[in-house]
Amino acid sequence: MSSSILNDFQLTYKQFGERSILIDWPSKIDIKTLEDIILFKEKLEKLEVKDIIDIKSSYHSMLISYNTTIDNVYDEILKLKAIYLIKNEVNKSAFMQWKIPVCYEGSFALDLEEISLIKKISKQDIIRIHSEAIYTVFFIGFLPGFLYLGGLNKKLCFPRKQTPRLQIERGAVAIGGNQTGVYPSQSPGGWNIIGNSPINFFDVSKTTPCFANITDKIQFYPITLKKHSDITALVNAGVYQLESEVLYD
Repeated sequence: MSSSILNDFQLTYKQFGERSILIDWPSKIDIKTLEDIILFKEKLEKLEVKDIIDIKSSYHSMLISYNTTIDNVYDEILKLKAIYLIKNEVNKSAFMQWKIPVCYEGSFALDLEEISLIKKISKQDIIRIHSEAIYTVFFIGFLPGFLYLGGLNKKLCFPRKQTPRLQIERGAVAIGGNQTGVYPSQSPGGWNIIGNSPINFFDVSKTTPCFANITDKIQFYPITLKKHSDITALVNAGVYQLESEVLYD
């Protein structure tokens, strides 16, 4: 069953360099905003708007890039506004929900104690709250396979570090502000580390290097140090099967 959707977000449009237009939605992490961005992108792709070569999105913005210099940005913005207001026929769509193992123990939980003391929440409750939530993949970056996840419980929001670490281990599960995520590879970073996942979030040897897509769901579940070691061995052997299920909105 499909339904007609007329969007009612107040968007702002502005030129971004000589060949791009930046569109901003209200500045918040919100499922309805994500859905609206995706629908707008789908309309642009379906209509095959002339000269558009790339569309990138984030939590509440979309960057549209053209293959030539934009001669009249005002006309182009009017065209985009008209496309945005076209009614969408929205059908139920399938998405994946992935279950991600995380060890919240020992040296993997570098900042768990600090968060516990400052927030006055026990480490056990932090783990429970973090792993019981179902997160949505809003977009993928800044590293290949880094999933920007919406849905962190407000009780766990915690500011980024003033001095980032020079090296964070692959698989580190972290909290930064009102977001949570997993570092897919070794990297500098300023998020607070509360655990580690032994799985690969980006594997260049696979046809689809990153298993997740935008709008997919992620749920973490706690594992022991021993289980982390066992899964790591299976991942390294190329035989580990990530648990998932197909759901419909």
